[in-house]
Amino acid sequence: MKYIFFVITIGAITLSACNNSSNQSEQSNKMNDSSPEYAVQKVSAFTSPVNGLLQIYLQMKNAFVNDDDKGAANAGNEMLKALNDFDKTILRDEEKKAFEDIAEDAKEHAEHIGMNAGNIKHQREHFDMLSKDMYDMVKKFAAGERVYANYCPMYNDNKGAVWLSETKEIKNPYFGSEMLTCGKTTETIQ
Repeated sequence: MKYIFFVITIGAITLSACNNSSNQSEQSNKMNDSSPEYAVQKVSAFTSPVNGLLQIYLQMKNAFVNDDDKGAANAGNEMLKALNDFDKTILRDEEKKAFEDIAEDAKEHAEHIGMNAGNIKHQREHFDMLSKDMYDMVKKFAAGERVYANYCPMYNDNKGAVWLSETKEIKNPYFGSEMLTCGKTTETIQ
């Protein structure tokens, strides 16, 4: 009886090791491709499926903090490309539909941000909606890192708006230098 258990255990370990070896080989092949479209996947393959998207979002947020409409537009274009190129095969079947629903809205907002350099007010309106999409995405798929959900009560005629940040320090992307520290952290997402 002990012998049978021992043989089954050794067999399971061998199968597991072989499977991991082929997965690592596949990931290594992807990692060797240096083209830009793999940039998001290189980051997300080892952290979280959506971490690469989060990193682009944070670049955009920081551009808005600095009142940089061109930087926000560049990040918007990068976000749109990353969403279009996102490899949904890394998601489980039950996650694909949720991702597609969120991503469809996020693409529209990223596109508006990217096309409207010079009109930071319009960009920020779409950033508000993109922030809601990214919040949903991070809550659903996890970011692979700690993220802070922040809230500005004064944006949008005092209707308020959320944004995600990599730091606990409040730096408001909706008002930038006009009211840099307006807001509060409402949630820490792990």
